Amino acid sequence: MKELLRKLRILPLATLRERAEAERALSALAEGGMPLVEIALRTEYAEEAIAYAAKNFPSVAVGAGTVLDAAQAERAIGAGASFLVSPGFSADVLRVCRAAGLFYLPGCATPTEIMRAADAGLDTVKFFPANVYGGAKAVKALAAPFRGMRFVPTGGVNLQNLGEYLALDAVLAAGGGFVLEGDVAENLRRIGEIAGKAKGAGAGR
Repeated sequence: MKELLRKLRILPLATLRERAEAERALSALAEGGMPLVEIALRTEYAEEAIAYAAKNFPSVAVGAGTVLDAAQAERAIGAGASFLVSPGFSADVLRVCRAAGLFYLPGCATPTEIMRAADAGLDTVKFFPANVYGGAKAVKALAAPFRGMRFVPTGGVNLQNLGEYLALDAVLAAGGGFVLEGDVAENLRRIGEIAGKAKGAGAGR
C-alpha cells in the first residue's frame, strides 16, 4: 500500500450515500488512472459502498476511512476494505489490521501522537487536520525530529496547496475529497502535473 501511495502521491477520499454516487466516483478514478480510494465511514451506505467497490472495481484499492474502533475495523475488512484510515491513533484498530495483514494509516498531529505511532512500529501517519495544525510548514517542522516518519496530510488539502505538501521529502502522499469534486478528469490531470513537479524536487522518498 505504501508503494502505491508513493507512486500515485494522492489518496482520494469519497463520502458515499448511494450506489449511483459510488459508481460515478469509482468509474472516474478507474478510468482516470487513479486506482485508489478511501471510503469514509460517515454514512449509512459506507460499508455497502466498500463491498460494492471491492466486488465491481477489483483494479481499485479500496480502503475504509474514519475508522474509530475495532468493531468498525472488523466490519470494514469484512466488507472488503484492503486498508484502514483513522482520524487519530488507535491501538485496537492497529491490532485488527495486523491480524488481517493490512496497512493502517492513523491520524497524528502532535509530536506525542507521532511518537506513540512510532513506538507501535509504524513509519507512516496521516497528518490531520492539516489545515488546522499548520499545513505544510507544520509537516516540515515535524519531519525534522522524526526523520524516519512519512506523512500523508489530509484536511484542507486542495489543488491550490497540494504542491506545497508534495514538495516535502517527508510527504508520501496527500489526501482529500477534492479529487472527486467537480470535473474529476481535470482534477486528475492537474494532480499529475503537480506531482510531476514535486517528483523533480525529490519529494515522497
